[in-house]
Amino acid sequence: AARVIIVPGYGMALAQAQFQTVQLANALEARGAEVWFAIHPVAGRMPGHMNVLLAEADVSYDKLIELDDANRRLEDADLALVIGACDVVNPAAVRIEGTPISGMPIVNVEDARRVIVCNLDARPGYSGVENLLYARPNAVLLFGDAARTLARLVEGVKA
Repeated sequence: AARVIIVPGYGMALAQAQFQTVQLANALEARGAEVWFAIHPVAGRMPGHMNVLLAEADVSYDKLIELDDANRRLEDADLALVIGACDVVNPAAVRIEGTPISGMPIVNVEDARRVIVCNLDARPGYSGVENLLYARPNAVLLFGDAARTLARLVEGVKA
């Protein structure tokens, strides 16, 4: 993957996996990839939650991109890596009316060539809405604790 967009979410915060997330980004960059972090305005439990966690892990602020910029870049991205995010990447928000997330702008990760979802499990996010992304043919689901899953991915990229 030459162009990678990472989408952090509350699950990354719960697993305290921001450091492994940045290690993976650094390993990808060492292999020549361009890596950005797509920040959804409501990811986490408060505005700016993901920004704070990534700053704690020493991510350069110029690597953080907002929703509209992320969605433009996803059309050309080789890989979208979702880490502990569910509702903010759920296509149901724009495709199904009458749900708690209907009409909410999302990070359009499904537009990337490939999507890897690192979440604890397949259960719906806070909204309770099943995530349509999980059934997409370009999506791979890696379930488990984000910190451990990312550590395995870092090992694989470095190997």
